[in-house]
Amino acid sequence: MNPKTQAALLKGAITGGLTNGIINGIIHWFQVRSQSSIFLTVDNITNTEHTVLGGGVMLATSLAAILTMITFFTVKSDSKPAFFPGALVLILKNSFFAFGMMVTVSVIIQRIFGSIAVSPQVSVIITGAIAAVVAGLVDYLTKKELNIQSYNNLNQKS
Repeated sequence: MNPKTQAALLKGAITGGLTNGIINGIIHWFQVRSQSSIFLTVDNITNTEHTVLGGGVMLATSLAAILTMITFFTVKSDSKPAFFPGALVLILKNSFFAFGMMVTVSVIIQRIFGSIAVSPQVSVIITGAIAAVVAGLVDYLTKKELNIQSYNNLNQKS
């Protein structure tokens, strides 16, 4: 991939990630604004308490699946692979990646720090950051994968 293409992909991923982080942060604010504090983690793997990082796992996984699908359908290319199995495998790959990373980070934080209560404002910042990172990574990885697949498909046709 040439440097101009990579720079354009990176710029689009950063823009999309920041936009998504702001949107998801605002949505999260309306969900938690009336609470005095929210647990970031709870010192127990199984719990009934809603936590910021527990919600972040679901946010990251669902956002990865949705954004991969949207990105697949918005990329215009004659050599784009078919939705099944090409895009479906990419959706699963990005979703499992986001799920695995969030669970890993959440468990490490929970193991080191135990139960942590944070203010609604901090939970909004954390949720927005999770959404921004996931959206940016998914956008970049999906477009990069489709660009590489398109390049490989063109070379095979020649």
